[in-house]
Order: sequence, then C-alpha cells, then structure tokens
Amino acid sequence: MTIFLLSKETEYGRRHQDRRILKNLKEVIKNMRILFAGSPESSAMILSSLSREMVDIVGVISQPDKRSSRRKGMEPSPVSKEALKLGIPSYKPIVFDNLFKKEIESIDFDFLVVSAYGKILPEWLLNAPNIAPINIHFSLLPKYRGASPIQASILNDDNKTGISIMSMSKGMDEGPVYCFHEIEILKSDSKIDLENKLTSLCIKNLGNDLNNILKNKLTLVNQKNDEASYCKKIDKLSGKIDFTKESTKEIFQKFKAFVGWPGIYFEKNNIPIKIHGLEEYKGSKEDFKENDFRFISKGLAIKTSDYMIVVTYLQFPGKRIISAADAMNSHTKFFEK
Repeated sequence: MTIFLLSKETEYGRRHQDRRILKNLKEVIKNMRILFAGSPESSAMILSSLSREMVDIVGVISQPDKRSSRRKGMEPSPVSKEALKLGIPSYKPIVFDNLFKKEIESIDFDFLVVSAYGKILPEWLLNAPNIAPINIHFSLLPKYRGASPIQASILNDDNKTGISIMSMSKGMDEGPVYCFHEIEILKSDSKIDLENKLTSLCIKNLGNDLNNILKNKLTLVNQKNDEASYCKKIDKLSGKIDFTKESTKEIFQKFKAFVGWPGIYFEKNNIPIKIHGLEEYKGSKEDFKENDFRFISKGLAIKTSDYMIVVTYLQFPGKRIISAADAMNSHTKFFEK
C-alpha cells in the first residue's frame, strides 16, 4: 500500500511539474515577437500554428498578388490570405526599397521566421531581429540547398528527410543550423504527401525550438560545405519525359516528385501529352520494339530505356483527362504512327 501511495504521489508530482513547464513555455512563447515571411500553403499552415500558440506575430511578408489562372483578378498568396484572416499586418514588397526598409526597421521583433518566402532577403532584413533570422528548410542540410528539396529527395529515392532550423546568412541555405527533425520517406510518398508530413513535423516542434533558441539552449553548428548538394528550381520543362533515355524507376520518381505542379508529360507526333496515372508493366520485355507504344488491358504501355511502363490516365492539350481505355477507342492510330 505504501509503495502504491508513493508511486501515485510521484506521478502526481511529475504531472504537476509537466503542467508547470508547459505553462512556462506558453508564457515565453506568448511574449515572443515574430516577423513571419512565407508564401505557399505549407507556410500558411505554419503561420496559423504560431498564431494558435499565442505568439505575437507583428507582421507578415509575402509575395505580391499574382494573376489568377482561373479568374481575371489578382490572387494573394496563401500566407497573405492567412494573415488577413488572423488580422495581422502584411507586406507584399515588389522590391526591398528604402520605404519598405524604414517600415520594417520601425518594428520591434525577436525573430524573423522564414518559410519558403520565394526571394533572397537583403542583409539589412537579416540583421533586423533582436535575436535571430530563422529559416525553416525542408531538408537535412547541407543536403539539398536550394528551391526544391522535397522534389530532390524523391527524385533521388532517399530513405529519409526532415527539417533544418537554421540561422540565415547571405548565402543560399548556407547558415549554421540549430537543430534537425527527421522523418522516413515511404516508397508511396508523393511531393504533396511529403510536404504535408514535413509541415506537420515543423508545427509540432517549431514553438519549442524557438523557445530553446531564446533561452540559449541550442548551439549553432556550421554546415560542412564540402558535403553540400544543391537542387534547382522546378519549371514546366522539368516534367518532360524522354522514354528513350529515362528508366522506368526514374519516370515513377518524377511522377511522384512533380505531382500537382508541374506534372509530367511526353511528346508524341510533336504534341505534348500529360500523364495523370502510372502503373507497373507486368508483361515481357520482348513484346516491345524500341520506342513502341501499345494499348493493353491496363492502359497505354510504353517502352522505357530499361523496361516498360503503363500510362493509365492521360490528357491531350486543351482536353479533359481521359482513361487509357478511352484513349484506345479514339487515339489508337495516333500512337501507332
């Protein structure tokens, strides 16, 4: 009985201490002043999470509004929309001129927190926070510095990735790192899947990381520049497939890496055709001649540099997405040429 009571008291003491630590953490976070910079949906989710943690977000910097592809008007970035929803002052500078500099330097803030803003920030802005300019980078630095680390990790068929919480410097993703958080990459993960997982990982840890930086509990570690690798900016041409030069696996990795945008496509008879679905080919390699296209029960089977691949859904320019079965009914002769 005595052991039971002591055990219970100890458990109660631990719970009480945990609640006190959590309360203190929330109090520190509540007093934090952050200027946030970001643009895409993942960054908007991180901004929203900081707001829920009672952080004092003194302003938001995001990309200027862009012309909408669906409407004629201008469309604000997801981060700008979230800032408006939260009632946070937002800035959308076309250039970092003296007027913008004067406005930012009039604000008192502890951290500049950057998440996929989309532009290189001037040195004066990196020097503006009282404590540090923080960048949230979706890779384990120094691996995949640059604009497309999620896509690069999928294209290279990596087993793991993560987020780096780093101090920003003038060079691209070259600053020293405070900490890392790792996750496993599943074979089924697409760019969208992995971005969602990394965003959730950031939301789970960022508040505590900022608190630890504030209390000098994290030590900056310089990156090993000789181990650095870089990834390039993705554009529409990144998604072009050349079946004669690319392996089946490379095409599958591209499909996962470029899902959503820019997607992948191939050219046949000088017409670009988008691929919206892929499957493995189960037949014999001997069934095909070089550069052969053939309709089978599963879809449109195409010879690659090392084997075959099956396109299950495709799209001609200006047309709706169709199944390969529908394509067989109306485009057989097109693919025989």
